[in-house]
Amino acid sequence: MVVTPRLFASRTSSLILLNSLPIRSLASVEPYLNLRVALGKKYGQGECGRKFKELLGEFVELLGFISVGDYIPWLSWVNRVNGLDARAEKVAKQLDDFLEGVIEEHLNFEKKEGHDHVLGDFMDVLFWIQKENVIGFPIDRVSIKALILDAFAADTDTTYAVLDWAMTELLRHPKMMKNVQNEVREIIGNKKDITEYGLDKMHYLKAAIKETLRFHPPIPLLVPRKSIQDAKIHGYDIAADTQVIINAWTIGRDPTLWDEPEQFQPERFLTSSIDFKGHDFQFIPFGAGRRGCPGISFSIMTIELVLANLVHNFDWTLPGRARGEDYRFCLDVNSISKPTTVDVPAYLERIW
Repeated sequence: MVVTPRLFASRTSSLILLNSLPIRSLASVEPYLNLRVALGKKYGQGECGRKFKELLGEFVELLGFISVGDYIPWLSWVNRVNGLDARAEKVAKQLDDFLEGVIEEHLNFEKKEGHDHVLGDFMDVLFWIQKENVIGFPIDRVSIKALILDAFAADTDTTYAVLDWAMTELLRHPKMMKNVQNEVREIIGNKKDITEYGLDKMHYLKAAIKETLRFHPPIPLLVPRKSIQDAKIHGYDIAADTQVIINAWTIGRDPTLWDEPEQFQPERFLTSSIDFKGHDFQFIPFGAGRRGCPGISFSIMTIELVLANLVHNFDWTLPGRARGEDYRFCLDVNSISKPTTVDVPAYLERIW
């Protein structure tokens, strides 16, 4: 079970649980944002919304399970015995039914709107590509559903895990929290909304996010690859068809690649050209090459926007006179790296 720092808001001397305010928890932001972008709606209202939220939670949980058969093929039967295969098939069927309903809804709306229908979301774009055949080969209904599902699988849990870690580290380092807040508030000023133009000027915020990705990559062991031919790397013989797993967590803390790698220091990226786009192999939280994450820009934009709003609109502190070093955080036993601790409350004060 993932236990993240509890969040409280304070307008007076009394404390109010943040989830009771009209502000969604970090875990809820990304799925609903993905739904709006990919499908055009949040699908979070009423009984249908509740069921979909449960389904999405089950889907994300299954993504974190370790399948023994992936690593030891002759033990793949274990998944049938422990019920993992049955759970995966059930969730897959439910998601397929949901996406079928969304597709029908989009097609019916397009028929009503006619040819002047504006491309409003990712699914609209995929149907336009299918209709116009702009990529040179056809994509069918199954491919469209797979692409939509990939967007959720790759971006939902990982993005809010990065936000969890970023807030955790900033709370543990008050001076860095203040640096981020001062930068964001100076740039935004009295404006109500944080825009892309404003984000481009927030260099310390971007550095803090980069350092979070180095120190706490959301997927410590990247998506497995397979060698297509025999290779020799640093004296090791890698046979063709060997599954290769890249340890991004270890690379990000390698003392031969980083100065003081066990210290959280956003400043290291203020004067460095190292980036996470796959060209600098000492920093590959999103992978690299042709199989690197295709959603880097969307994910980073989301993280920057949410984090900037959090530090702009709230003052954050640990309770009492607690110091960040008084608390220990560890990885949740999951394929997604999240901060896990026992009852470490974080407090914030709304700027009214």
